[in-house]
Order: sequence, then structure tokens, then C-alpha cells
Amino acid sequence: MAIKAGVGTTLKMSTSEAGLATANPIANITNITGPGMSKDTIDTTALDTTGGYRTFITGFKNPGTLTFTLMFDSSGYKTLKDSFDSDSPYFIQIELPDKGTLHGSRFTFQGLVTEIPLTIPPDDKITCDVTIQISGSVTFEQAA
Repeated sequence: MAIKAGVGTTLKMSTSEAGLATANPIANITNITGPGMSKDTIDTTALDTTGGYRTFITGFKNPGTLTFTLMFDSSGYKTLKDSFDSDSPYFIQIELPDKGTLHGSRFTFQGLVTEIPLTIPPDDKITCDVTIQISGSVTFEQAA
């Protein structure tokens, strides 16, 4: 069944995977894009390949990036800034609003905050467009 809207989606960050269970969600996120996973392909076409089509095998997988916009909130920004200042990736979990009896579908991964630019307009809300480079695999857990 399709999820009709993203309202209720949460994003948590912690220095440990176990810490995600008690971490407070980062508040005031207006949109999330990613994880943007992709996979390299390696051309294996040889002069004796039959059929006239190129052939390929898979190469490395790229977990991609995660981007989101945060309406400025000092608590959420502090978590992001702490992660930005760290040389170690943080654990990140996105939970979708398709809740079963226990939880919604979840994406869990590690990532490095690489950009946290603030936008401070004279006549609108202050925002922060966050970019996280995902490191390693992305785990998907269906709603339970």
C-alpha cells in the first residue's frame, strides 16, 4: 500500500547504533531526499560477444547522499554541528509513517555530515540545507 504523505516521518542521529533507540528525532525537517543509492557497472563486452549487445557485471555500490532541509532549531542544529565536527560517522535512522504495530519502515545507516549551510533571509524562516555522505550499506526494515 502506498504511503499518502510523508507527515510523521522522523530522522534520528546518534554516535552509536544502540543510541538510536533513545535519541530524540531532529525536529522541524521539511523534506528529505535519499538515500540515493547507485551501483557501478563494468563493461565486459569482448570481440567475441554474441548478439551485438554490450554485456556488464556489477561493480561497487555507492550508498549516495542524504539531503534534508531543517527549519532552524538549536537542538537539531547542535546535533548536526557535533556530527560535522566529528571524524567518525554518526548512525542515522529514518522512520516512515507507515506504522505497523511496533514501528514504521526504517532505513538505518552511518553517515558523515558534509554540509550545514544556514540561510537567513530578512523576511522568512531561517533554514539549514543539510548534506550527509552515507558510508557503507543502508539497511531497510519493513514496518512491523
